[in-house]
This record gives sequence, structure tokens and C-alpha cells, in this order.
Amino acid sequence: MRNTMNGAEAMVRSLEAHGVRHIFGLCGDTTLPFYDAMHNLDHNITHVLTRDERSATYMADAYSRVTGRVGVCEGPSGGGATYILPGLIEANESSYAVLSITTDISVASYGKYPLTEVDQEALMRPLTKFNTVIKRATHIPRMVRQAFRAMTTGRSGSAHLGLPYDIQYDDVPAEDIWGDPKHQTYPSYRAAPEPGVVEAAVEAILTAKSPLIVCGGGVVIAGGMDELEKLASRLDLAVATSISGKGSLADTHPLSLGVVGSNGGTDETWEMMEEADLVIFMGCRAGSTTTSRWEAPKPGQRIVHFDNDPMTIGANYPTEVGVVADLKLALAEVNAYLDRREGDVTSFGGAARVADIKERKFAKFQALAQSDAELIIPEQIIDTLNKNLPDDAIVVSDPGTSCPYYNAYSQQKNPGRQYITNRAHGALGYSLSAALGAWYGRPDSKVVAMMGDGSFAFACGELETVVRSNAPITYIVFSNSNFGWIKASQYADCEKRYYNVDFNRTNQAAVAEAFGLKSWRVEKAEDLEKVMKEAFAHNGPTLIDVICQPLEEAAAPVRRWMG
Repeated sequence: MRNTMNGAEAMVRSLEAHGVRHIFGLCGDTTLPFYDAMHNLDHNITHVLTRDERSATYMADAYSRVTGRVGVCEGPSGGGATYILPGLIEANESSYAVLSITTDISVASYGKYPLTEVDQEALMRPLTKFNTVIKRATHIPRMVRQAFRAMTTGRSGSAHLGLPYDIQYDDVPAEDIWGDPKHQTYPSYRAAPEPGVVEAAVEAILTAKSPLIVCGGGVVIAGGMDELEKLASRLDLAVATSISGKGSLADTHPLSLGVVGSNGGTDETWEMMEEADLVIFMGCRAGSTTTSRWEAPKPGQRIVHFDNDPMTIGANYPTEVGVVADLKLALAEVNAYLDRREGDVTSFGGAARVADIKERKFAKFQALAQSDAELIIPEQIIDTLNKNLPDDAIVVSDPGTSCPYYNAYSQQKNPGRQYITNRAHGALGYSLSAALGAWYGRPDSKVVAMMGDGSFAFACGELETVVRSNAPITYIVFSNSNFGWIKASQYADCEKRYYNVDFNRTNQAAVAEAFGLKSWRVEKAEDLEKVMKEAFAHNGPTLIDVICQPLEEAAAPVRRWMG
């Protein structure tokens, strides 16, 4: 029995040692040894062949979001490496652990103008938390360990490993293949708050008259939803979220205000941002979308900030108390301090305020959802979705037309990561592929993906992968024959001067049917619910092409189109 293996086999075994169960990727000539190792070795990893490297990264991203495990994607050198970039930067900026392995030309041919040569290390450096091109096969196990360590500790993020062709054939000692079980999921090696800082944060909150919690994605990533609910309920304290923070509380929770800011925030929810005398940011970077380009908090509003990344605290606002720690541990300490604190604890009346705001917000929504508009309007699609989604469903949205509507009006009944959208960089074509990654991560949950017809054209080739996987995903296309977000921005910012944003109408249902999906084309609002029920009940992939109102004509829940 040999006690060495080649570099490609070492890569497979190293991934296996870190608990990897799925890899999403696309073959290439520099990948031959790696694929051969995947074929020959006995392992428990499922490789999903994609039709585009971008799609592979988006699948890995969504897989990571719903499982709390590292999502892994791979692709070949040259164009394959460049196509993987959009998903890596999205995952890194959104704090999700995604590992990209791009095979490369041989080290021996560097600088000799071989086909597909590109400086992968320089290419990936600005986009990842950890990045290296491995130059010696014996370094493969330690570089895999370092990548997993970087992705899963502190603020989680993406990593890249370049794997040259020739080193995939070189020997690696078998005894060097091992992985730390803690790095199989994230956050790993959680950090608790420094002594005294939680007490200071709580005392600051209790001196406020109308505080508001604003959660980013950090609470869900840390799995701190129960601790947050306990804190909010005991203080009757309203909880708003960024788009990424959806799921910190269930949408239907009496203290869940919903999304605030420029995308999916409404005038009603914005009232609490403006009225708050103290804003508690939790796992939220207080970026342009959540604050509607820093319209609120305004100067004079006090800030308490919880985050596991010290670079976010004080970045945009003077901060009275900053708590640097894992959100689950920090919230647990907050509750423990309140348990032992003497004296009365303030009740802030958040539930009553949230109930009033939601009543007014949803009255407007229902008036539109029940209207007799000539074209189907987005509110009618979301209303039908709310009525028919299973409680454990996962909804994936592209950042275009569907995004603000679901941000504002969803009614998911459970906390946790049940909603995914790529709002860090907003690349179109995300949801079609990401939905498949989410399904591989949670195959027992219904997955629904929404997109505009512009986004559909970015990624429709991946429908073949969906059919090959027999994934019972339902796709809903908001068809309005233009790049809706940009056209609406031209309406708002350019005095209705439209330039190069319209395209011909395509029958998305026919395209999907040609790939093998069961499909419907819907043009009347009264047909939506019947078709949606049929699509959800079908044991296979489905697509609903909805001819709907253009976004520039709609009453979209968008406070600010640009930025």
C-alpha cells in the first residue's frame, strides 16, 4: 500500500477531510488530473457539473448560506478563472464562506506564453479573504487548511486556491492529509466580547426612549436568532433589518418591523429609523442601502454597534459603545446581564408601534394586490406567493424587479436563512443558479427563485443543469421587456429619458420547456394562484413566466433608486 498520493488526489482528500459534500464546477483541460482523481477515488463528495463557472460560484454561495458549511466551486484556467470572479466577490462582501479552486497552467510553463496563462493570484487578491496559487504539491494540504481556517473564523468570507496542472501529478505524503473539524462549519472559534463592554452597551440602550435594533446578516450567520428574539421580547424592542438581515426574526413576529432603507424599505418603516434616538446595529455595516445613503441615522442619533468585525464599528457613524464579538455569544451575554441586573427593565412599546406601521404598510400593499390593473403587477405576484409558500420554503431573488417587493412584503413565518439575494454587488443572473445550490443544501425544502426577464437571459443555459439534477425548483420570471431597475432609475433621475434599456419580449416559458421544465405563461392575475399551486405540486423543475407591469410604472417599495 503506497503512503503517498498525487497532488490531485491530495486535493480531493483534503476537501473530504474538511467535510466537503458537494462541489459545483465546470471541466477544462487543466482540470484533467483533478477530475480523474474524483473519478478514481472512493469518496462521499458529489460533483455537480455546471454550464458556466459563474453559476458554479453562485451555487456554492447559496449552498453555503443555507447550510452554514463552506461552499466549494471549481473551474479551469484562463477564462474559467475570470468567470468565477463575480461569485467570489459577492460571497466575500456578504460574509459567506466559499472556496474557489481554479486549476492552472503548469508551473514549469510560467512566463512562456502558454495558452490560458493569467496571474490568478493577482486576479483574486482583492476579492477574497485568503488567496494563493500553490506552487508545490506538498503544500496542498496545508494551503487547504489555511483556506478553511480563513473562511470560517472571524468575519467569514471567500478563498481561492490555484492548482497548477503539473503539481497535480507530484507526490504528497498521505499522513499530511487532515483537517480541523471545527472548520467544517462557520462561524468557528467564536470570539466573546471583552469584559465590561456588554454591560456598557445594555446600560446605553436602557437610557434611550425609542431605540431600534437594525440587524444585518451577522445575526443569521451566527445563528443568534433565539437570543435576539429573547432580548427583543423582554424589552418590547422593535427589530428592523437590512436585506441580508431578513430572517433575524420571522417576518410575522410582532416585533419584526421588516426591511428598512432604499431597497424594500417603505415610508412607513422608515419612520422608526428617523424617530429612533438610539440605533443598535447588529451584524450590520450601516452601508448605503440600509441607511438610504446615510439619511438616517442622522447626526445626534446615538449608536451602539455589535459586530464580529472591528473594522465596521465607527466606520460610518460615531459609536457610543462598540461590541466586537460573535453575535450569538454577544446576545447571550446581553440576556445574561439583563437576567442578573437589579431594578426594573424598561419596556419600549415596540410591538404597538410595529403593529401600527405594518397595518398602514400592508393596507397599501393589499389595495394594489387586489386591484384590477390591466397588466399583472408585482404586488399580485408577491401576495400569491405569500399565500402559497410552505413555511420552510427558501426564496431566492435576483437583485432586480422582484427584490424590493419581496424585501418589503414577504411573510415568512420562521427565523433563519430562508431568503437569499446577492445584494453586495447585485450581479444579474444569480438566482437561477443559486436556487440549485440552495436545493442541494436543503433538498427537503421547497425552493422558489424569482428574477426579471433580463436576469433570465444571463443564466438560462443553467436550466439544463437543473433538469439533469431533477431539482423541484419553481422559477418565477417577472417579464417586462427591459432592464427594469435601470429604466426606473432613468425615470426617477433622468426625467424619463430612456436610453438602451428595452429589449424584445421573449417567451421564457417556451425556452424553459425546451430545456425540459414544466412551464406556464401567465398574463391574467386571476390565473396566478392556480398556476402557482400546480407548479409547487409538480415533482420536478417548473417555471412561471409572468407578463407584468414595467417597474418604471410601478409603485415599487424603493426609497432611492441609485445607490
